[in-house]
Amino acid sequence: MDNKVFKTFSDLMDTLEESQEDLTKFLHGNKAAGTRLRKAMQKVKQYAQKVRVEVQECKNSVTV
Repeated sequence: MDNKVFKTFSDLMDTLEESQEDLTKFLHGNKAAGTRLRKAMQKVKQYAQKVRVEVQECKNSVTV
């Protein structure tokens, strides 16, 4: 299960890194880059929620 959390977190970080160029383009006035950036941020939000759920599942499955 830990591997699943790591994979999801890695996907989140990849999405952030990939969207960095669009951020720069948007700040220089490229509106299409802003649309791509907003789409990427929605994906980040979904990955973040998935990480939260997976971590909680791991936490709950550990028996003390």
